[in-house]
Amino acid sequence: MAKGDPGATTRSRRAAPRSKRAAAKGADPELVQLLTPEGERIESVIGPDGVEYRVDFSDEEYRGLYRDLVLVRKLDAEATALQRQGELGLWASLLGQEAAQVGSGRALRPQDMAFPTYREHGVLYCRGIDPIMPLGLFRGVDQGGWDPNEFKFNMYTIVIGAQTLHATGYAMGVAMDGRTGGDDGEAVIAYFGDGATSQGDVNEAFVWASVFNAPLVFFCQNNQYAISEPLERQTRVPLYRRAGGFGFPGIRVDGNDVLASYAVTRHALDNARSGQGPSLIEAYTYRMGAHTTSDDPTRYRIASEVEAWQAKDPIARMKAFLEKQKIVDADFFAEVDEQARREAVHLRERVLAMPDPEPVTMFDHVYPNGSPELDEQRAQFTKYQASFEGGAH
Repeated sequence: MAKGDPGATTRSRRAAPRSKRAAAKGADPELVQLLTPEGERIESVIGPDGVEYRVDFSDEEYRGLYRDLVLVRKLDAEATALQRQGELGLWASLLGQEAAQVGSGRALRPQDMAFPTYREHGVLYCRGIDPIMPLGLFRGVDQGGWDPNEFKFNMYTIVIGAQTLHATGYAMGVAMDGRTGGDDGEAVIAYFGDGATSQGDVNEAFVWASVFNAPLVFFCQNNQYAISEPLERQTRVPLYRRAGGFGFPGIRVDGNDVLASYAVTRHALDNARSGQGPSLIEAYTYRMGAHTTSDDPTRYRIASEVEAWQAKDPIARMKAFLEKQKIVDADFFAEVDEQARREAVHLRERVLAMPDPEPVTMFDHVYPNGSPELDEQRAQFTKYQASFEGGAH
């Protein structure tokens, strides 16, 4: 679903907005928020960077955002269940981070390029990629491959922070090719977590992007934990403030607010494509589940903390907003839930139907034109496999 620019679409039914001054009262002055946890709509807010952030969507676009959030969560939950049942080797859930991913994913223009980690299933969905694609990777039956040029979405990156360097190099190429300077320019976005900010790769990417004025948005999903290490083990200042030391702007957004995530990301991308260089967005959110399915979060965080963040759930607040503004009825919610259920069942069926590859195919895509050494390894492996055939074993 394509979204309009902030302020560009006239709604058929206006939300009852809070004023900018009322919105600021009692709110975190460092946090851009357009939708409160109670589902109260804020018309616009002046961020700490002096920019006025707002969105002006049609009712259909608001409904579309809610549908995105629900479908992404349901598909993610199905993948977690598949792993628990032994059908996937591993899964990194996005539970709790749907708004940051859907909001930023829908803010991308068709020509923009995204570089994900291994958790950006929501952005992948927004880029129109079949959700079955990463499941082949985590099931171990293929490389999880899609064409990055077709979808403008790079491959999942398992090495923490490495994708920020890939994104920086790509963005420098965009600038050198002259593909910036207007609305039709190309911007790049790199996703990473709070723990990755301690990686040398990320800080090197900050340096190169800054000095070469790369059209790049660094999008940090601060979900409060780098596996088991809390945020205070990563930084002594808010993460978004680190950008200033590298010479580009940073801003913190409520990562559980899909509207604010959209507005802040769209503004940053527009600045990048117009030639204003890089920026850092810190999406302040929370990982409701485990880091991956091999992790036990109960060993390092307390239940009351999780409960406090459950009250800020991104889907619940969007649902409350839709109900308060009478944009939808009960039939809409039922229809979305049923669609999510059907797509999850279909996803499961397709995963279970994935054929296991022949072991020797592991050699097929190591080098584009092969090599004598690879041919020798393939021959040795084939001989080894053949030794298990017959009645001798």
